Amino acid sequence: MSHTFHIPVLGLGYSIDTPLKVSRYGISSVLSIVDDELIERMREYHSKKNFFQFIPITKSEPDYRSRRITTYLNFLNTVIGEQFKILKNQDFVEGNDLSRYFELLPETSKLKQGYDLMIDYPDGPSKKTFQNLLRNAMKLGSIDVNIMAKVDKMNYQNEEYTGDLNTDALAALRGFAESNLNASVILSAGMNPKLYSYMENFRDFFPDKTGKLKKKIILKVSDFRSALIQAKFLAKKGLWISEFRIESGLNCGGHAFATEGSLLGPILQEFKAKKNEMLLELFEMYSASLNQKGFKIENRPKQRISVQGGIGTAAEHDFLLKYYNLDATGWGSPFLLVPEVTNVDAETLNLLSNATENDFYLSGASPLGIQFNNFRNSSIDFQRIERIAKGRPGSPCTKKYLCNNTEFTEQAICTASREYQHLKIKSLKETQLTEEEFQRQYNLVTEKVCLCEGLCSSAYLKYNINKPKENKAVAICPGPNLAYFSDIYSFDEMVGHIYGKIDLLEQVERPHFFIKELNLYIDYLQKDIKKQFQNFSDKKRKQLNGFKLQLSEGIDYYKSLFSEITDQASSQLKELAICEHILDNIIIE
Repeated sequence: MSHTFHIPVLGLGYSIDTPLKVSRYGISSVLSIVDDELIERMREYHSKKNFFQFIPITKSEPDYRSRRITTYLNFLNTVIGEQFKILKNQDFVEGNDLSRYFELLPETSKLKQGYDLMIDYPDGPSKKTFQNLLRNAMKLGSIDVNIMAKVDKMNYQNEEYTGDLNTDALAALRGFAESNLNASVILSAGMNPKLYSYMENFRDFFPDKTGKLKKKIILKVSDFRSALIQAKFLAKKGLWISEFRIESGLNCGGHAFATEGSLLGPILQEFKAKKNEMLLELFEMYSASLNQKGFKIENRPKQRISVQGGIGTAAEHDFLLKYYNLDATGWGSPFLLVPEVTNVDAETLNLLSNATENDFYLSGASPLGIQFNNFRNSSIDFQRIERIAKGRPGSPCTKKYLCNNTEFTEQAICTASREYQHLKIKSLKETQLTEEEFQRQYNLVTEKVCLCEGLCSSAYLKYNINKPKENKAVAICPGPNLAYFSDIYSFDEMVGHIYGKIDLLEQVERPHFFIKELNLYIDYLQKDIKKQFQNFSDKKRKQLNGFKLQLSEGIDYYKSLFSEITDQASSQLKELAICEHILDNIIIE
């Protein structure tokens, strides 16, 4: 790959069509395939915009969810292929798309260096040959998809269960597997054995005669141990992990899967130390399984390692690639401020560009019961508070993707729904809680918001395709790193910033992203201790002490690391000393 960064999945709607905007320039990006209704509406919008015939796939048709996903991905592949063909056929003229393709590349790219040589090359037949060589070396950015593995709702039709193959995650996987994409599926949010086993049914996940994989698997992970467990499970089925995408537990956007105090630096160090050993162990399992299935494989396939979450400067990007021998980094939240790339409506975009650190916080807003990075000024939070004031907390549940609670009903319902919150509050009133405890639990219940609608609204608003009476409240889930970016940027500016061609944060005081994550974990620990204030079990005390110990060991690791890397080491060591002092004064009693 010529580029050394990718754009991760951003909510449901924010990156749903990002490949249409960046793939032709060689930049890979990820879209969510959770919401087939959003996908169908995006296909309709872009079909009309690109003069394609749009034939709707209705919910009454068999396997509609999977077919909607396949059809949209095939549509993207076709349109992006045409975009790339047009781009490659342009002349090398300053300011056009062909030249832009090369200008966006990092200076370290051999392709960019070849382009720079060609610019200075004397005119004549040889220059044309040089230009054709450059054209032939160009590659599209990958059109990758994301599936939250455990978001796998069972589906019913006329009160009848439609079967295991039609659960949300399996149907989404089938939609991707049956598409004509040559791309990757990113599996996130934990292990789902049923989903992982289902992948064996699709030929594209296995090597062709040359050993190449048409469909690749990427695991998004937060630590080495879970990465190895999941990779072994898949390798034993003849399924290869083409990339481990390591994400910060807390310094990221969307759902936050906090580790037990393990910090990103030590996690990356473990991958660096053990990746070759892991590669050999996985290949042994993988090749043995393929032999049993009748596949012959001679060469070990490649395995990439990348990292994402909170990276904010070119120096951090370069450091990660070089020090930990990584293949790429992921840049997500900053692209929310790039209208050319993502779908943020005008009102939310203005709020984001003027936000401060206090506007980004870890919340309990997700119906999945997982901590969720939230934005304090989002319109969906205002709507939530307004509904509580009217005595009608909760949301109408129309899409039902996050239905996972059977506390009061036989079929699962969503904890953000009006139905669940009404039933839960009623049950709280029937218990003998103090007024203070009732209010605490009431706040926990009513903090949940409808992400199914909220994470799509911004795209509908941006493209002006809202349906009558459709909820327009916007949920958005940037990482805390976005607080340091305070403007609206062009695509070229953001890519230039990533590669150090310009500095968008030149006048901004910002901690090193390792130290920012450390502070987030210390805050997380303090809040967790407060939650246990009246009910400290021995098990919880042991877990919290283990958490604190991991943070302490992480600080020792960073002391050694920053002393080794002399640039700005003194200021970073001072920040670490402050963190250490705060941690030492946390008493777990």
